[in-house]
Amino acid sequence: MSTLSTAAVPGWPEPLPVPASMRAVVFRRFGPPEVLEEAVLDTPRPGPGEVLVQVAAVGIGRLLDLSARAGRHPYAHFQLPHVLGADHAGVVAALGEGVDSVRVGDRVAVFPVVTCGDCTHCSEGREEACAGLSLVGTHRPGAYAEFCAVPARNVHQVPDGIPPAMAASLALVGPVAANQLAQAGLRPGHWVLVQGAASALGSTTAALARYLGAKTIATSRSTEKRKALAAAGADVVLDATAPDFLDQVREATGGHGVDIAVDNLGDPSVWDTTLDALARGGTVVTSGAFLGGKVRIDLLRLYSNCHRIIGVRTGNAAAVKALWTQAEHGFRAVVDRTFPIAHAADAHRYLEDDNNVGRVALTLRPRDWEV
Repeated sequence: MSTLSTAAVPGWPEPLPVPASMRAVVFRRFGPPEVLEEAVLDTPRPGPGEVLVQVAAVGIGRLLDLSARAGRHPYAHFQLPHVLGADHAGVVAALGEGVDSVRVGDRVAVFPVVTCGDCTHCSEGREEACAGLSLVGTHRPGAYAEFCAVPARNVHQVPDGIPPAMAASLALVGPVAANQLAQAGLRPGHWVLVQGAASALGSTTAALARYLGAKTIATSRSTEKRKALAAAGADVVLDATAPDFLDQVREATGGHGVDIAVDNLGDPSVWDTTLDALARGGTVVTSGAFLGGKVRIDLLRLYSNCHRIIGVRTGNAAAVKALWTQAEHGFRAVVDRTFPIAHAADAHRYLEDDNNVGRVALTLRPRDWEV
């Protein structure tokens, strides 16, 4: 892969001398978006096997950012003040001892899932099941900051022509989507139903399924979002809560049903229709449950129709590689809009108001710190 000067691609910064201190956005107490505030922190130093990334853009997630800031994260305990920011992109600013996989100045995207690398799951390529899994921005300081130190194995060089916000938007949800589809056994020609397809992960999963040759049914309860999903290229766009939803699915698929259903909502009112839409031998895959989490399962229907239900916690190394291979060939995520880091609270409010279709990201150019 070529490594053009960062100046050749708009939005990518030139690497700066690493300062002793840096600007960051932190929260010192749990609460609404207004708890986010700028602070000056010591610049992290990369340890052995780590790199220091000068951050150019960082994605915002409902669980990893909004729920964490509000104090509703289900499995993390924060030492305050805390710096959020998981999936991010930037340029390599410094190398820790023993790192030779990248060079200072390389444009990189950071997959924020840090695993032990030694357990049975990691050795089998199922890093997402690692008991020691941790996340940048959750269990360690994140990328709402000028610099972020991460393991070198978690950075991937960004192909030419991809700006920072797109790279950050691909960095996490891209591998999760790739892992979802791989574990569900996606093949060209499959029908794929994506519930809540306007979300960052939902929109990326639907786009990747189409890119890989599947036919997609994208759902949203919002009329405006359904229009946006149709404009983005979904084959069929439906409201999963409509009384005739299943009839519409059967009509669209010629009576076959969907081969794969992706349901990251965990909404009990939608779950049954997700299962009902499956073709015989079909698979449901889920990587989230922000609207619920407890649903009913009809075991008679499950085994009679040879259905599968798969939980995919996140991406893994194989999915990261597959995603960036597709990105080199032209695949892109759906980026809804970006906010400068000085307006991080506005970005959180925007996402909380459920206005987005695709990923929302923060940009961190020097001028983006100015209110």
